[in-house]
Amino acid sequence: MMKERLQKVIASAGIASRRLAEKMITEGRVSVNGTVVTKLGEKADPRKDTIRVDGNLISTEKTKYYIALNKPAGFVTTLHDPQGRPTIVDLIRDVPERVYPVGRLDYDSRGLLLLTNDGDFALRVQHPRFAKPKTYRIKIQGYFSKEKLNQLKKGVKLDDGPFKPENLKIEKVNDKSCWLRLTLKEGRNRIIRRGVEAVGHRVALLTRESIGEISISGIKEGMWRHLTDKEINRLMDGPTEEKRKKILTFAEK
Repeated sequence: MMKERLQKVIASAGIASRRLAEKMITEGRVSVNGTVVTKLGEKADPRKDTIRVDGNLISTEKTKYYIALNKPAGFVTTLHDPQGRPTIVDLIRDVPERVYPVGRLDYDSRGLLLLTNDGDFALRVQHPRFAKPKTYRIKIQGYFSKEKLNQLKKGVKLDDGPFKPENLKIEKVNDKSCWLRLTLKEGRNRIIRRGVEAVGHRVALLTRESIGEISISGIKEGMWRHLTDKEINRLMDGPTEEKRKKILTFAEK
């Protein structure tokens, strides 16, 4: 095995995502052959070099896990919460290897969350350049008019860019609430809630129903299942190999 960027080695070992691995390196938490590394861009050979994170020896020879979790509301999508709130770790204690979430769901949101210890898989599912569609079903408080629906279809301006969902449609309308279904290909923080608030309403319930062709159908809330090889391969499919290399190179910078 040739030498690889240190953050990629750490991600492949299932320790953290590449982005978090980069932070670990700059914080001085990673050493190679006894020497602490703090500069990004350093390379190592996991078969020949002794690589430690927080003093613990890492290994890339681990079984890869790909998990679909039906996250309930009231759980934080992190492995640890300083405020002591329940985390998704409480729902996956029977997974033998440490896995981390691919993307996130807000504390108050529920639905499909993928977890893995495969850094390349996480990148290809999460990176916006691969544009994996995510479908949501939301309940909005108050009467939701067709005018408001058209506003969202045209797109609304937010501080960090426009919010313009795809396949937006009303499923059910009541006097005091409305159910919508929509698709997004990005994952900015609380983007759906902020987008709905921009047209004067509040999201009461939010459920992510699918990522690509993977759905929460058949998974009870709070439970999880392994992805099939077919599902993994479909999520890994993306741009041509040439474009994929450009994306991976961009992510390494």
